[in-house]
Amino acid sequence: MSNFSDKLKNLFQFIKSKTFFIQIGIAIVSLFVIVFVLQWWLGVTTNHDQKIQVPNLHKMSLAEVEKKLDELNLDFIIIDSASYNPEYPKRSVIEQNPAVNDFVKEKRKIYLTLNPSRYRDIEVPNLNGRTKRQATTHLKSQGFIVSKEITLVNDIGKDVVRGLKYNGEKITPGTKLPKKTTISLILGDGNGN
Repeated sequence: MSNFSDKLKNLFQFIKSKTFFIQIGIAIVSLFVIVFVLQWWLGVTTNHDQKIQVPNLHKMSLAEVEKKLDELNLDFIIIDSASYNPEYPKRSVIEQNPAVNDFVKEKRKIYLTLNPSRYRDIEVPNLNGRTKRQATTHLKSQGFIVSKEITLVNDIGKDVVRGLKYNGEKITPGTKLPKKTTISLILGDGNGN
């Protein structure tokens, strides 16, 4: 028991000693120096004070985007192309992230969505035997435009679809045409036998 009390007494004497306070002081100063050096190093390596304003890249071609971002020391990545928008030039930027006027650091990647060169292709459905109204609704729901121009053929069914035309030529079901293509109906006249 006296051994333990001697050790405890020595510990209290050491805590009261000048050596203990010097070591605590050295530890505190070292901690402040390490924190200061780390903050300085992080500020230098992460370009902490640097701010580059993201330019407006909308409607720009890839060549224009590359030139503009090279001047600002920024990079870009093309993500997925969106659905075709006729208000934008083909293969131009329609969306960007980060947004226009956001602040970024040098070498930051700007994610771009491009306008495809045309509408995507859609398979023409088989509408033979359907009514004019059913066929019109179905074609419009798929993104086609239905022409007001109708071709009538001798058939027993009045206003029953007997085919489809594109640019004056009859087309077969399964043909792929771009969205927003105008298709005209070939309908029965109701006078057939």
